[in-house]
Amino acid sequence: QVQLVESGGGLVQAGGSLRVSCEASGSTFTMTTMGWFRQAPGKEREFVAAIRWNQGDTATDYNDAVKGRFTVSGDSAKNTVSLQMISLSPEDTAVYYCAADRAFRPYMRPARLYAYWGQGTQVTVSS
Repeated sequence: QVQLVESGGGLVQAGGSLRVSCEASGSTFTMTTMGWFRQAPGKEREFVAAIRWNQGDTATDYNDAVKGRFTVSGDSAKNTVSLQMISLSPEDTAVYYCAADRAFRPYMRPARLYAYWGQGTQVTVSS
């Protein structure tokens, strides 16, 4: 059974940095796309960033709200993905969820395309 295990997160002051990581354990296959979503209190879950591997090529996608501040990276052979976050603001406070899927798809943003999800890790940015 595939499980996504997240690590990292925590409390940081505005302007600070954090890194969250995720590993897909129990998988006998390689994930094609791994990414991050977040959900703030009272808001819907939203796409943050994702990385996709396909025949030696790597593609990434970012929510405009985090572009230039967040960097997604990963290792397809190890089924791992990380999100390095800098210049954090209180608006980034949310539960961050790792997501993964084995199928190749042209789009990375829709949550419905991801079959596997982590339990979430809290990121809190204080002002």
